[in-house]
Amino acid sequence: MHKVTIGFILALTTIAAGCTTTQTQSSRNLADPAVPGKALAQQVCSICHGADGNSTNPTFPRLAGQQETYLIAQLTEFRSHGRSDPAGSEYMWGISRHLTDTQIQQLAAYFAQQKPAADQSVYPRLEADGRAIFMKGLTSQNIPACETCHGARGQGNGIFPRIAGQHADYVAKQLRVFKDTEMRPAGAVMKVITHDLTPDEIKAVAAYVSTISQ
Repeated sequence: MHKVTIGFILALTTIAAGCTTTQTQSSRNLADPAVPGKALAQQVCSICHGADGNSTNPTFPRLAGQQETYLIAQLTEFRSHGRSDPAGSEYMWGISRHLTDTQIQQLAAYFAQQKPAADQSVYPRLEADGRAIFMKGLTSQNIPACETCHGARGQGNGIFPRIAGQHADYVAKQLRVFKDTEMRPAGAVMKVITHDLTPDEIKAVAAYVSTISQ
């Protein structure tokens, strides 16, 4: 069994405060290239993302039903530090550093096969505004409909991620990352699309997609 860094253990302890000794010990599997992706998903990733990829904490995105190609791309970006938003640098850089290409592919396949959940409608008027943007875009601001790339039900397609059922808070944060920073260079197209979105429009889109189920 390989030894993981002290820094990583401290980081994992911080984000998974209250986890059992067994869970923390199992995180050592991250440094073992022989451990299959499914085991990593169930023993390590589950601490934040849930055993079936349906996290209950909006800090951590739901991965269930996510596009396999997209998951592979993101894990690879985390491993190479190509994605530097807080979700990457604070959590995923350390977690992904020892992952092999095979483990990344297995993790992506596992989560892609899980059944996705969605939030209940809470703000119907806000969600209706978001639905209009999602389906039709904002012509006056040269913003295309979200469904053009992400699908009519937000299911995603290959490199375009599933956003249906994603935590509204997480979606809003990522839209702001695209709009205001250079922390996700691989998502350059999203920087162009989000450039003229207002805070209220971001909130509306995020609220709507969180309620889409399929």
